[in-house]
Amino acid sequence: MRSDGHLLYVWTPQGYRLEERDGDAPLVGTLVEIGDGTRYGVQKVGASPFPGDRRPCAFVSREP
Repeated sequence: MRSDGHLLYVWTPQGYRLEERDGDAPLVGTLVEIGDGTRYGVQKVGASPFPGDRRPCAFVSREP
């Protein structure tokens, strides 16, 4: 498991998924583009759901 970068916790109609990203986690309120250009807003930034993983995890929801 990587020790740098961050994770995105993304809701999809099929359920949640995690994406690994390089760099610092985006701030709350930031818009990020995922996959096919769909925009998601960062709702909160917390700990990774993986035990022992020190990367931050940005929880995002799809923008209308």
